[in-house]
Amino acid sequence: MLGGVLCLSQRNFMKRLEGNNKVHNWVDSIRASSPTRAKSSSQNQEKSAWNAYHPSALNMFDKMISNSKGKQIVTFLDYDGTLSPIVADPDKAYMTRKMKGTLKEIARHFPTAIVTGRCRDKVYNFVRLAKVYYAGSHGMDIKGPRKNQSPKKGNNGKTMLFQPASQFMPMINEVYKILQVKTKCVPGAMVENNKFCLSVHFRCVEEKNWAPLAEQVRLVLNEYPKLKLTQGRKVLEIRPTIQWDKGKALEFLLQSLGYNNSDEVFPIYIGDDQSDEDAFKVLRSRGQGIGILVSRFPKETNASYTLEDPSEVEQFLRRLVEWKRSSIVTTTSL
Repeated sequence: MLGGVLCLSQRNFMKRLEGNNKVHNWVDSIRASSPTRAKSSSQNQEKSAWNAYHPSALNMFDKMISNSKGKQIVTFLDYDGTLSPIVADPDKAYMTRKMKGTLKEIARHFPTAIVTGRCRDKVYNFVRLAKVYYAGSHGMDIKGPRKNQSPKKGNNGKTMLFQPASQFMPMINEVYKILQVKTKCVPGAMVENNKFCLSVHFRCVEEKNWAPLAEQVRLVLNEYPKLKLTQGRKVLEIRPTIQWDKGKALEFLLQSLGYNNSDEVFPIYIGDDQSDEDAFKVLRSRGQGIGILVSRFPKETNASYTLEDPSEVEQFLRRLVEWKRSSIVTTTSL
């Protein structure tokens, strides 16, 4: 007994998992996408075929710029695995100095938002750029800069704060405390409070303990029907059941910038996580802009293009800055 909460043994966990297809499906999908596993020749062939449908955004840069002609580019960026590398300790997910410099230039030339599952304040402390919009908790905690960058003046220059899940904060805090105790029996597990959602990290958990950890989390959530469980990259996400996600956040931000139902905007969304698929879907349904998935491995995705890692993301963003600078010089000289 730990703090009044029973930590079940591995054997008892596995007995309770029998017939629980959902937990095993999570584990299977995580195992299949684990980057620590060596690729076979068939997997290399699969990646080549996948790249044919989802080419590199670096290779397609000129086409993208051509498609954006006459439109306002707006950049939307995930944080972990996109701007910063995935690290064992999420509190140490720092951007490189090069990435931070490039991001600063991006925000100078384009309306820019960071859309992340992390706590908004924590990501702000990593980035510390005042001109950027920050959408934390998978878009459930959005704050914009005081001065709107958009020529549309969508928010009339006022500070924008939007928190559609604020009523869930007491429940999130309650579940956070319970999971901190429940997960102590799983070495390497870490629970992160992201204000309006929770992350249960298992990047440092041995593979044999993935299913027990997932089952432990599921058992806790059985008592909280207003919360749902989703899967990310070596993380289980706990969120309110409201109809809100990164796709909704993207739409809200475009509306706030004054580009709701506008043909004058070209959104670029870059992300590496399953939660970013909601934003990719929105772009496809709007028929505007592009979604870029950050991944070395083939995945089912609604993104149009791909980049392999944060280093390639930095290269792409740098090219975008250089293109903008050159276009300004060309326009000025005319």
